[in-house]
Amino acid sequence: MRTGGANAGRLKRLRVMVAAMLAVPLLAFAQSDLASRLAELRETVRFVPDKGIVALRQIESQARTAPPQHKAEFLYQLSYAQLGLGQQADALATAEELIAFGKSGNDTVATAKGLLAKAFVTFRMNELKLSHQLAWDAERLANTAKDQDLKVLATVTAGQSYAEEGNFPLALARLQAAVALARQARVPLHLTASLVALANLYDQMKEFDKGFEALDEARQLAEEMKSPGRMATVKIAEYALSIDTNQPQRALKALLSALSLERQIGANAMIANTLVNLSDSYLKQRDYPTTINYATQAIEAAQRLNDRAIEATARINIGEAYLGMGRIADGKRSFEAGMAYYEKSGDKPELQAVLMEYGSALEHAGDMAGAVAAYHRERTISNELFEKQRQKAVLELQEKFDTEKKQRQIELLSRENQVKSAEIANRSLQQRVWWLLAIVFALASVIVGLLYRKVRQTNAALEVKNQELKLQSSRDPLTGLYNRRHFQEFMRTHVQVEKRGAGTSGEEIVGALFLLDVDHFKHVNDTYGHAAGDAVLKMIAENLRVILRETDMIVRWGGEEFLAFLPAIPRSGVEDIARRLLTGISAHTIDYQDAKISVNVSIGFAPFPLVPGQHPLPWERAVNLVDMALYLAKAHGRNRAYGVRGFANFEQTSLEHIEQDLERAWRAGFVDLSIVLGGWPEPKPVPRPAPAPLAAPAASEAGGKS
Repeated sequence: MRTGGANAGRLKRLRVMVAAMLAVPLLAFAQSDLASRLAELRETVRFVPDKGIVALRQIESQARTAPPQHKAEFLYQLSYAQLGLGQQADALATAEELIAFGKSGNDTVATAKGLLAKAFVTFRMNELKLSHQLAWDAERLANTAKDQDLKVLATVTAGQSYAEEGNFPLALARLQAAVALARQARVPLHLTASLVALANLYDQMKEFDKGFEALDEARQLAEEMKSPGRMATVKIAEYALSIDTNQPQRALKALLSALSLERQIGANAMIANTLVNLSDSYLKQRDYPTTINYATQAIEAAQRLNDRAIEATARINIGEAYLGMGRIADGKRSFEAGMAYYEKSGDKPELQAVLMEYGSALEHAGDMAGAVAAYHRERTISNELFEKQRQKAVLELQEKFDTEKKQRQIELLSRENQVKSAEIANRSLQQRVWWLLAIVFALASVIVGLLYRKVRQTNAALEVKNQELKLQSSRDPLTGLYNRRHFQEFMRTHVQVEKRGAGTSGEEIVGALFLLDVDHFKHVNDTYGHAAGDAVLKMIAENLRVILRETDMIVRWGGEEFLAFLPAIPRSGVEDIARRLLTGISAHTIDYQDAKISVNVSIGFAPFPLVPGQHPLPWERAVNLVDMALYLAKAHGRNRAYGVRGFANFEQTSLEHIEQDLERAWRAGFVDLSIVLGGWPEPKPVPRPAPAPLAAPAASEAGGKS
């Protein structure tokens, strides 16, 4: 697990913060001793804040009584050094002092610097919305000042704030403007920082060639300046670009070079970050001893800095290395220690990604029960995040609709006011010119008629919008399939009726539930990007429409999961549908850029309704059993379908016991399962084995017979 790159939300935020700090604050001071000293301290504060803050304290009394521009620069650097040492409360207080100082003296430059300092602190405190607004306010103030260096800093920070919100067009415009300003100022330091920030943005935008081009120019400037700190920032950006363009050896070389440069100047915060990224690089090469070595160094460095995020990442890397070495107990202990940080911080997107890594590592280590437990935890978080995203989309759509409705109401009121004005004018004209009464009345009638027609058209348009809103609230915006909410509403009113066929066979007609999950979907996103992942989901949705009937309900259940509800099929055809889904999806490929992508799915399925005793199960519990069958399919090899055919000896057990551990219930003879393997000609029911401890090989033998 790395701490730099463009694949995870938290890691993007770290990159934005680092890039923002690259733009060093400069101010055109008089040639005084204090101004010279402050200028000398900029690089020290930036890269070695523990030494920088000591030097700042030595000149504090002189700086606080100096002219406004010198005092403002001192307070800015002091806040920056405090933030670099993890003293967020002190850094925020110093930034607030600088803002108050600037406003009291009506000093635009000082106020803008204070806003930037506060933006950096609130960013580190994960208050992104406030941080972005402060950055944009600082940019507006800086653009009214004559300080060219401040404009470069503010423009870079504003651009990175837009990038953090996903507004890449505005971000690109700002960072390109910052590069142009830096060229005009002819200050290599500013130009280097702006180019590195632009290279990082190109990496996020997947325009890698442009990113490397900007980075090449930044590297030449850093070498000319002979600045180890600036050279290290260039190497870190090169590492991120190399990882995202699948150049692991180049990425590793860049990291080792960055570590050497950082150690030259004692940049402890950068060293800790680089050490944990090195552990991740060696982990991907399966060099587990070297992984543990660098991760252990990263933990020691992070503890000295009180950086819990880096420490947690290093422990996760150690845990994955132990699992790769077969030391399952040690690996799980280290993994859980790292995940505790994300659980405590409430960073659910990052925790979800860690749980996916955890489940995959446990699966490769042979701990299938642990892998299933990790996948269950990940599934719960995935469903929560998916539901929040859906609610946000619906709320945004409702807000847009309400805005349009209010605008129409304003237009209608405006026209009503026009009507009232016309009526007043008519009364005046009636009193003065009786002979124009007929003409005025006719004119008023025409206006009222037009307005009435307009009101009817507006009401009709509102009704259309209401229908569109209802439709959109029931559909997934990416695939066009029904969403979970629509399925839940449908099942509340659906009554399943078992029927007998009218033919001679009299075969039983039932419903069926199929829950599909894309195998190794995270690998697709990590390798090709999220746009490729979206293309895979669309492909699967289209194939489901082709394979299934128009009367069947197909639902995007959440993330990379799909659910299909077939209201009426012969009971003997349930397994055949599962086989068609497995082969139909795996047979299709996607041409994405220069690659061909194909995926498999794992499936859990069951006839519906399921009747374990005297009464059929509610649909919610039936879906839960299907979900458990899906997890058995994933834990036992993927690209297969596990089906719950029915129950036996139910009077000796309970549904709660079965739901606690489906595989154990099957082995005890209470559940009848069948398996369909991807690529096999036809499914067969799974023979019920003798009770035995849970283990993956036994399930594999059952699958091999189907």
